[in-house]
Amino acid sequence: MNRVVITGIGMINSLGLDKESSFKAIVDGKCGIKRITLFDTEKHSVKIAGEIEGFDPKTVMDPKEVKKADRFIQLGIKAAKEAMEDANFDEFDPERFGISSASGIGGLPHIEKNSIIAHERGPRRISPFFIPSALVNMLGGFISIEHSLKGPNLSSVTACAAGTHAISEAAKTIMIGGADKMLVVGAESAICAAGVGGFAAMKALSTNNENPQEASRPFDADRNGFVMGEGAGALVVESLESAQKRGAKIYAEIIGFGESGDANHITTPVVDGPYRAMKAAMKMAGEPKIDYINAHGTSTPANDKNETAAIKMLFNDTIPAISSTKGQIGHCLGAAGALEAIISIMAMRDSIIPPTINYTTPDPECDLDYVPNKAREAELDVVMSNSFGFGGTNGSLILKKFK
Repeated sequence: MNRVVITGIGMINSLGLDKESSFKAIVDGKCGIKRITLFDTEKHSVKIAGEIEGFDPKTVMDPKEVKKADRFIQLGIKAAKEAMEDANFDEFDPERFGISSASGIGGLPHIEKNSIIAHERGPRRISPFFIPSALVNMLGGFISIEHSLKGPNLSSVTACAAGTHAISEAAKTIMIGGADKMLVVGAESAICAAGVGGFAAMKALSTNNENPQEASRPFDADRNGFVMGEGAGALVVESLESAQKRGAKIYAEIIGFGESGDANHITTPVVDGPYRAMKAAMKMAGEPKIDYINAHGTSTPANDKNETAAIKMLFNDTIPAISSTKGQIGHCLGAAGALEAIISIMAMRDSIIPPTINYTTPDPECDLDYVPNKAREAELDVVMSNSFGFGGTNGSLILKKFK
């Protein structure tokens, strides 16, 4: 099978509009979580999120096209543009270049808006752009048109594991020869009344509205729920042969991935599912020494405890350093896996482990090395990135620094 490498990356999140500025802020332990401005939160119990500030979709799209795309698509277009520029193609065969997109929810703001219009003003007032703007796979649709990608056009909609699954789907496609190159894009922007209200109704979100910068606190004993974020991550994935033939800069090789299902509960996680996903990734990768794990680490009581237990089961006495970067940018749902894979790649590139911020009170059930509050210099050759989602869907990715 073909070896698979990553040759371009791009991201946008609440700490930056590009990969370099946002990664620096993440490593510096800054936090992009603040009071919500995208909608009126007066009647909401949760009033905080990781919003992106200063992004103008007209900088990456024809102004006439902006209204046709939900914000998650606009963010994805931005990240994809950066990744494609980073990969530095002179030319490529469009029929051998595909796309693998991901989002957990898709165009929820447009769904919310048009549902209200249908109820209050009647179905004739619904926008003709509503459906194309809201469908998850339209993320890949818009971007494939923008970059003339005529290879496989795939889409993963697996809740908070979607971004990681999109990477593994792209890798599989290249491994079996279905394409030479794939653009992976994970994007999410569900910070709207229905999105925040829905997760709040499940008691999944932190209600620490008075201290938004301290609300997301992965693995800390005082964690009380995740904080929603928005963002997008994009990766150019291609066969090693293709990358070397064109003299591409290679960030990392995808050496393993694992997927599993909990078959337990629609929202409550277990230890077994994440353990089996990580175990499968390790087996595929040839049982390498892992230098760092970018954990799913959501800042929820159940996930952080269960993920810690699963890591202990797998690694026994050789547990690597772990951190969760959701304290900095929030939980970007279906985009999280793509963003965190990019963060892991940049951590390898710069030989530094991003910190788990807001870690002040140890939890007896979360007793590993979470790189608390301050980044740590370290040589990183192999890293793991985890993503787990509602419905009991799990994904684990192993990346190796390319030398």
